[in-house]
Amino acid sequence: MNRLLCRIGLSLLGAALAWPAVAQTASTGSGQAYPTRPIRLIVPFPPGGSNDIVGRLIGVHLTERLGKSVVVDNRGGAGGRIGYETAAAALPDGHTLLVVSAAYAFTPALHKLTFDPVKSFVPVALIGTGANALAVFPGLGANSVKELVAMAKAKPGQLNYASAGFGSFQHLGSELFRIMAGISIVNVPFKGGGPATLAVVAGQAQISIGSLIQTLPHVRPGRLTLLGTGGLKRVSIVPDVPTISEAGVPGYEAFNWWGVVAPAGTPAAVTKRLYGEITAIVASPDVQKWFTTEGAEAVNKTPEEFRQLIASEIVKWGKVVKEAGIKAEF
Repeated sequence: MNRLLCRIGLSLLGAALAWPAVAQTASTGSGQAYPTRPIRLIVPFPPGGSNDIVGRLIGVHLTERLGKSVVVDNRGGAGGRIGYETAAAALPDGHTLLVVSAAYAFTPALHKLTFDPVKSFVPVALIGTGANALAVFPGLGANSVKELVAMAKAKPGQLNYASAGFGSFQHLGSELFRIMAGISIVNVPFKGGGPATLAVVAGQAQISIGSLIQTLPHVRPGRLTLLGTGGLKRVSIVPDVPTISEAGVPGYEAFNWWGVVAPAGTPAAVTKRLYGEITAIVASPDVQKWFTTEGAEAVNKTPEEFRQLIASEIVKWGKVVKEAGIKAEF
């Protein structure tokens, strides 16, 4: 486990290690064995958020298995749209990949897009899923979901929640909570999930509803107070923490997911190779253990199942955007 975390740390510093390529090969479409050069893995959010953490985890292992460096390229901004558009315009030869998450499903309802969220990419592999987490600044004085809801109702519009920006997972997950709890809380956007979480740690905002994977590291040392998780069942790593649904907001469910897609037109042989490699990575004991330890779950779905998940999430969150009255910024 320490070795895995060390590798991720090295990746965060920009190091890329070249390891012997495995025997399996695929063609880029030009007759050359894939990959022929370093691979750019676009993360559409700044460093420190769950997309970045998961992307770097996969990138380290792909570097080993493919024999070419996988370089994480953080293209944050506009709720991920800048990164999505950069990837959609890339040469479809497998040397540019994109990390997507639940936030990707928000984009059709929130933005005027220059790409088709379904047709502009081909799903490669779903990596994992994880419930979101409702946490608060310890000094707020709310020790349960019911106490937080009561406090928010007593002080309408006075409590803030931090988000990773307009259209982020924190934004929509928090809006769903606001609607279902019948409260008035205010969005304070930051440039990424990492900065948003740190803002609550510092008391600049009072509420964080983001991925458990990026929240737990601050809960363990007491920098945040975890009140509930957003799945329909409790998370095994924090079994004493109730779900938000059972703790005061019945029916609330919001979970993040992470996967890799490639620009449409990427050769099938390349996406098949990548699917096989990522599936093997996700099935490895150390990656399975890492996800479990972080309160998430590594998953294995076919590319078609991944496509269906994206489509269903677009419908679900489109309804939330409409009900919340959120208007596209541009």
